[in-house]
Amino acid sequence: MLQNLHVKNLALIDEIEVEFGDGLNILTGETGAGKSIILGSVNLALGGRYTKDILRQGAEYGFVELTFQVENEQQIRKLEELDIYPEDGCVVLSRRLMEKRSVSRINGETVQIALLKEAASVLIDIHGQHEHQSLLYKKNHLGIVDAFARETVGDVKHKVLEAYRAYKACIKELDEMETDEAQRAKELSFLKFEAGEILDADLKPGEDEDLEELYRRIVNSKRIAECVSEAYLYTSEGNDNASEDLSRAIRAISEIAEYDEKASGLYDQLVEIDSLLNDFNRELADYAGECEFSDEEFHDTENRLNEINHLKTKYGNTIEEILVYCAAQEKKLAALEDYDNYIGELRAKAAGSEEELKKQAGKLSALRKKQGKILSKAIEDGLKDLNFENVRFEIRFEETRGYTAEGTDDVEFMISLNPGQPLKPLASVASGGELSRIMLAIKTVMASRDEIETLIFDEIDVGISGRTAQKVSEKMAVIGKAHQVICITHLAQIAAMADWHYLIEKATRRGDTRTDIRKLDEEESVKELARILGGVKITDTVIQSAVEMKELAKQTAGQRS
Repeated sequence: MLQNLHVKNLALIDEIEVEFGDGLNILTGETGAGKSIILGSVNLALGGRYTKDILRQGAEYGFVELTFQVENEQQIRKLEELDIYPEDGCVVLSRRLMEKRSVSRINGETVQIALLKEAASVLIDIHGQHEHQSLLYKKNHLGIVDAFARETVGDVKHKVLEAYRAYKACIKELDEMETDEAQRAKELSFLKFEAGEILDADLKPGEDEDLEELYRRIVNSKRIAECVSEAYLYTSEGNDNASEDLSRAIRAISEIAEYDEKASGLYDQLVEIDSLLNDFNRELADYAGECEFSDEEFHDTENRLNEINHLKTKYGNTIEEILVYCAAQEKKLAALEDYDNYIGELRAKAAGSEEELKKQAGKLSALRKKQGKILSKAIEDGLKDLNFENVRFEIRFEETRGYTAEGTDDVEFMISLNPGQPLKPLASVASGGELSRIMLAIKTVMASRDEIETLIFDEIDVGISGRTAQKVSEKMAVIGKAHQVICITHLAQIAAMADWHYLIEKATRRGDTRTDIRKLDEEESVKELARILGGVKITDTVIQSAVEMKELAKQTAGQRS
């Protein structure tokens, strides 16, 4: 769960830190107090986009840090797959925001923003103010079904994807090979030329590197020869060279070697040095011989390098790549020379891959439809709990025109909100407030199967009031029994259900406006409920209503636990 939120230098926030609890965490406050800034900060820490104007005026940077306590084994396993390991049971996500760049960290280690987002998807699910609008798009409905049926359809979905890729590869190869006679003849001629050009070159792996080294030596052979000759002069040739001087030194020391043990040791060292110098001189002489090149050798090396570099510009950056390309062209050449047999085998292979894809897609569809019935019934029951008394909900399956990486299912949510009305596509029936409740019903159902422990709802109460608001509050409390829920709300009915109640308020001191957040005790929570209920003037009657609402919420929670 989300244990701690730390925010610094963002918008109206100077610096805040808040500890969240398990169950239902409710955030309330006056309009404009900065509730959206709090949630926006969480989004930023999870990799959301930002502009420089989000930084507090005069601040050089902004900072957001989220500390998650992770105990769920499946979450830990998924994090470890991302090479993220909880430290003392915690994972810390942070982001430092500057005018032109940001730095993201996980457990103090700098990471790419993509990894930060992947980690976030394992740890937290945010339902923003407009997320319910995604239900209007039919393309999102299949994803909801698959998320609900994840444990059941996961393996088969993977098989469908593999079968789809194999099928598409066969179709692509068929399309490339099915040409008319004239085009085949042209292609055959071109393949023969390319393969022949490479084969005639008789390339050897690593040959280019050896030639380039040899070419450098030839080009620099004059300078090499001069330096080698000079070194040889000082060590072996002419008067007063090192070898001659060393011989004199050996003769001098030899006369006293038998009289003193230390002198004997020095004599042995000089003899060894003389031996090493003689070896060096022989190798130096050999090297000098290797540095002598004829004009013919130079031209042969240069021409061979030019030939290889010419092939590289056409067929690959290395000799190995050129040979791989040649093998592929030879394979195509063989196929075109035996076209009828090859195309027959390819069609048979494509038919087989299509049959496998059809079989796996059929299995996936059957599993989806079975899980879809369970999901649609659960959503319908959830909607009735949210004051849709005569609702009918159905997940309709149709077959796509062709194969896709997701199989052959075209899914759409259908709903009827009034008695006697036929089922219609969700997008054409539901209003904004209704969509919000439908999304809440879906989230409630998904929560029973969701591994994500922390759910954030930003103003799920848009467009609702009265009895419906009470129903929504009860549904939020149900989710809070199995998950940590953090909810921003304007409704007293939802706020009354809080296990933990936080007040977001804005204050101006010495011309400086700041947003703060603090946890409320029982008495303060009642006063905040009264503010929501009563507006400007809070009377004793309003206070009593707030107390009764709090007591009713406790009773309702007790009945549902």
